[in-house]
Amino acid sequence: MASEITTGGLLLAEYAQIKEEQRNRIGFRDNLIYATLASMAAVLAAVLSSKDRANLLLLLPAVTLVLGWTYLVNDEKISAIGRYVRTDLGPRLVALTPDGQPAFGWESAHRSDPRRSSRKYLQLAVDLGTFVLPPVAALVVYWVNGPYDALFVAVSLVELGAVGVLTWQMARYADLAAGPADPTN
Repeated sequence: MASEITTGGLLLAEYAQIKEEQRNRIGFRDNLIYATLASMAAVLAAVLSSKDRANLLLLLPAVTLVLGWTYLVNDEKISAIGRYVRTDLGPRLVALTPDGQPAFGWESAHRSDPRRSSRKYLQLAVDLGTFVLPPVAALVVYWVNGPYDALFVAVSLVELGAVGVLTWQMARYADLAAGPADPTN
């Protein structure tokens, strides 16, 4: 019995530590939205304050890509922590309890909300609107206005490819499943 309590205590300590990491990542991820908006404003201010420098718009995709990748990585780690608690840590703790009652019910219960799927689609739209739409718009404005220096055009095409990859990854990791049926989500 003593080893079960010790093991259970260790599992609860792990849970507390991993939830703290998840909280920190959520705060950091959410602040990336503000950093992105501030960065976009700074780039647009630089573009608007200089005449005939539409090539400065090429800074916007670079900035939003870096922040978007960072947002995506943190969002995936947040989801991975929840998945780990639901599929690994929780079941190990349940195995130690005499009554076999589920542990950490909230980790699965909040995924059963019937509106979860629509919220996830809306969140994907917000993420794409924040990290994909502005750089694409900046690229279009650049392509319409120039200057058409070969280096700038090449940079813009590379940025468009990177934005495409970011879009694909955001959609891939959006966790659009309706509920907890798939324990890997």
